[in-house]
Amino acid sequence: MGKLLCCAMSVASFFTGTVAIAAEKWDMPLAYSATNYHSKNAALFADAVTAATGGELEIVTHPSGSLFKSSEIKRAVQTGQAQIGERLISALGNENPFFEVDALPFVATSFEDAWDLYEASKPTLTSILDKQNLVLLYAVPWPPQGLYTKEPVQSAADMKGVKFRAYNAMTTRVAELMGSIPTQIEAGEISQAFATGVAESMISSGSTGYDRKLWEHTKYWYDVQAWLPKNMVVVNKGTWNGLDERTRGIITGAAAMAEQAGWAKARELSEWYKEQLAANGMTILPPGDTLKADLETIGATMTSEWLERAGADGKSVIEKFKSMQLGHDEP
Repeated sequence: MGKLLCCAMSVASFFTGTVAIAAEKWDMPLAYSATNYHSKNAALFADAVTAATGGELEIVTHPSGSLFKSSEIKRAVQTGQAQIGERLISALGNENPFFEVDALPFVATSFEDAWDLYEASKPTLTSILDKQNLVLLYAVPWPPQGLYTKEPVQSAADMKGVKFRAYNAMTTRVAELMGSIPTQIEAGEISQAFATGVAESMISSGSTGYDRKLWEHTKYWYDVQAWLPKNMVVVNKGTWNGLDERTRGIITGAAAMAEQAGWAKARELSEWYKEQLAANGMTILPPGDTLKADLETIGATMTSEWLERAGADGKSVIEKFKSMQLGHDEP
């Protein structure tokens, strides 16, 4: 990922002349800490664009929700309060159920499957965002999601009555189907929520647990590999259309490299995060047969429910994804 800046500078070699009419500054709000790989990747992307445009377009990142809270970022970009920003896609399910496609439990559980699902869903995602005054630049996944608990869990029944941190409608539904008590908590509020007992469990990646030092509040992480949600980086459509062709080309090139670097980094860190959780005293386990079967049943229920809500778009994407899977299985 460290090569992103120097590689993106080479993008400028494809373009000659002035790349922007006048020096311009874009603010880029980010929900996660500056040390998180999503934020680091975004910072490298921003630096790459700034360098490749010779400083004519400067992108300044604002991590940890310092400019806008995570729940406010997409709206801020839509309305032009910020020119560009990053948001967890599945957190937007209340706006349109299609945004939840990468949070369907046990549909895409590996990086390979997650990429196929992204490719299958990207045209529809891009179209929806376009109608919302947004342009999709790139998307990067989180590692496979696992279950954080304070006590050992053998089955979904063991989660009954547990205060469960939810971050979108899908995780709320997971909690309901397990009999847990869902509480909507954004990323920046996780540590406080667990410290004060507002939350006792959650499904999230090793990355989030590491960033928020969940070993201080939970003891177990079950590697259930439920799904791989993604963050997307979007730009205000009016702002985008106001750029000249050369500048758009530089940004598009840098975005493509940021996407590639982000996916590679997520893969690289996936095992490392688990090692860090274990090194800090957490017990890392695969789900037992009963828990796995319970969660898969929950996943099937949620996928069926989602297909009803998402309608033709949802059905088309899942069919395309399954077709891609079958293609990989062919000799």
